[in-house]
Amino acid sequence: MLRQDVPPQPSGADHGVPVPDPERPASAAAWASVPSRLLTWLGRLGVVATAFAVFEALLGVLPPNLTGEVARYCVAAAAGFGVGAVVWLSAALLRARAAAAVEVPPPGPAPAPAGWLPELMDGTYEALQRGVSVIEVPGRGPLTGWPHSLAESGPPVHPTAFGTAYGLHLLLDIAPYDGRIRAGEVAETLWRLRLPGGGWAARSQGSGARPEVTAIVLGALARAGADPRLLEAEIHSCEALLDPDHDAPGLANTYVVTNVLRGLLRAAPGSRSLGGLREVLVNGATADPARGGHRCWGAALATGHGNPAPSAAHTARAVVALDRAARVLGEDARQCAVREEGLRWLLAGAVAGGAMPDLDNCQEEVRRPDQEDPLHQELLSVRHFSAAWVARALMTDGARRTAAEEVGPEAWEGYLATAVARVRSMQRGGVWRWEDGPMGHPVWMAYQGLSVLRRYALLVHRP
Repeated sequence: MLRQDVPPQPSGADHGVPVPDPERPASAAAWASVPSRLLTWLGRLGVVATAFAVFEALLGVLPPNLTGEVARYCVAAAAGFGVGAVVWLSAALLRARAAAAVEVPPPGPAPAPAGWLPELMDGTYEALQRGVSVIEVPGRGPLTGWPHSLAESGPPVHPTAFGTAYGLHLLLDIAPYDGRIRAGEVAETLWRLRLPGGGWAARSQGSGARPEVTAIVLGALARAGADPRLLEAEIHSCEALLDPDHDAPGLANTYVVTNVLRGLLRAAPGSRSLGGLREVLVNGATADPARGGHRCWGAALATGHGNPAPSAAHTARAVVALDRAARVLGEDARQCAVREEGLRWLLAGAVAGGAMPDLDNCQEEVRRPDQEDPLHQELLSVRHFSAAWVARALMTDGARRTAAEEVGPEAWEGYLATAVARVRSMQRGGVWRWEDGPMGHPVWMAYQGLSVLRRYALLVHRP
């Protein structure tokens, strides 16, 4: 319970009469005020008058044979000067206390600083409530979820698996005590959005399930406490989607592999596919001569046929995924070395200084043969919140130790603070903005931004 001390309020016939402190006897209060009244009285006499009075009194009291007349005068003058100084200082102190008692307002709750985290989280929840779509779909029943963006308006928009999964993640992070949005209804909507053949896909991916979206949905459902027996069948379906004969372009893409690895670590930490996925990611790192030869990642894994040009967003994604895998599965010396090299590559970007382009957002396109018509390509547009991913990588276990060996803890703290400040600057009232327009406020971006600020607040907190 919060308590606030407030002064007693006068009432009735006692109006204007001070109320004594019930824990302090009146006699004690009276005796405590005696020195104050004496100092005030002495102060009114004036410093010079008080000093002269002490001088005259001592001059009359000191014995005449005190080593001559000059000594008597010196002792009396010194005593008078000392007493005068004490009286002046005491009177000044009493005046300052009286002024402070008049000018300082009664204590009250401190105002919330700008960007206060609870206030920001309230703004995110309000945005989720405004943007939630509740519709009835024939054959699927009622749906409660979100499309891709919180800014999609007009008539209720059909919820998507991707937007609803990240909306559920946000609800579980914010954990409100009211039921304006029920997490159970959102989780049930994800089950209803399941494709007829099993699994889930993004809105632009057609009717076939894709592993990166399926794993994200399974991770959200597992966090929400879904029945493990229901999850098991979908986990097996997701693992089947990892067959190179089924999705070779996906397994050559850093975004796809890191999404699946993080999702399965949440939903199925005992999955036998996790070790193989980690090996795909570790083997997909490439050395960058421009940053000390440290290994890093690009949009395409080095084992594939795409462009593995170094990318901060993809390197940070890989570091976060490998860190989570290490906590669940453990890691050997080689896996640890590759993960730490990814951190060193990111830290080398901070040392390069200047505008820190590693924190700039970026975008890529994941192309696959269309599942229904292989002559056409399926196109998935992916946007990367780079500052959020870099901040998450810098807050992983062991990042501080790696930074101490590479650039020092001060440089690590400064780079992390810069990345977090960039994350904070891209939101207004708890809503993160990629750009203006109906697609400019992605639900996933709000989740990533808020999770970074929460993690950073815990990291810097000192009880």
